[in-house]
Amino acid sequence: MADEKAPKDKKKDEKTKRPSALKRDLQSEKRRLNNRSFRSSVLTAIRSLEGALAKKEDSAKIQSQLQDIYSIVDKGVKRGVFKPQKAARTKSRLSARCTKI
Repeated sequence: MADEKAPKDKKKDEKTKRPSALKRDLQSEKRRLNNRSFRSSVLTAIRSLEGALAKKEDSAKIQSQLQDIYSIVDKGVKRGVFKPQKAARTKSRLSARCTKI
């Protein structure tokens, strides 16, 4: 009988349950940080394209950067980071800047 283990306290073993408002708050904060990081990467890509346009680099490099930005922005629309019209407007403006060269 000495080798029997004492029953553990059930409350310590179970996970603590959060109120749903707190859970929603934590989820929204996590999403906000992910979206902010994604937007930052898009803006960095746009800045690098504008730098390439300012330096008047070769058109092949500019076109490849533009295609990369298109891809990133479209992924953002798919994930809900950007609205479709904002993505279309951004892509159109970048395309117009690239064709001026």
